[in-house]
Amino acid sequence: MQPIRVPPLTEKQHQALDELYRTTKLPRLRTRAQMIFLSAEQGFTAPEIAKMVRESESTVQRWLKRYLAEGVEGLADEPRPGRRPDVTETYCQELLATVRRRPRSLDLPFSLWTLQRLADYLAEATGLRFSDETIRRLLKKNDIVMSRPQHKITSPDPEYTLKKRRLKTRAPV
Repeated sequence: MQPIRVPPLTEKQHQALDELYRTTKLPRLRTRAQMIFLSAEQGFTAPEIAKMVRESESTVQRWLKRYLAEGVEGLADEPRPGRRPDVTETYCQELLATVRRRPRSLDLPFSLWTLQRLADYLAEATGLRFSDETIRRLLKKNDIVMSRPQHKITSPDPEYTLKKRRLKTRAPV
């Protein structure tokens, strides 16, 4: 059987593969791009590349073949079977818009959001119910972290801070 080799890359192919290698956050994609570079630039065969990237020889051959057939786009994972997520882009936008508003501005009887309150409010607003954990993950994906509410006791009394200070300085009875 003839060993699979990737011919030398054109400037355009090299740039596309280099861009993928440098910008991807997925280690699998980076490893696949590295396999192509090792074959095209260094002339290594699949068994040699397999030892370097710590993959099986058949895996290396599969990715070399796929690159030859489809180019850089062929290195991405194909869609996997299974249930599609129910969370839609519209739901995510609604969640972000809601969490950025104060609950009182939506005529709700509380002033701080919790994950449960967000889940309940969005279930009424959108008709889709998701768990607290799903809400937390969606928020985290958008760099929003819910912390525990800090309860503070305040009063509309203008002399409240003065009275509070007096209570603190008074000795216990």
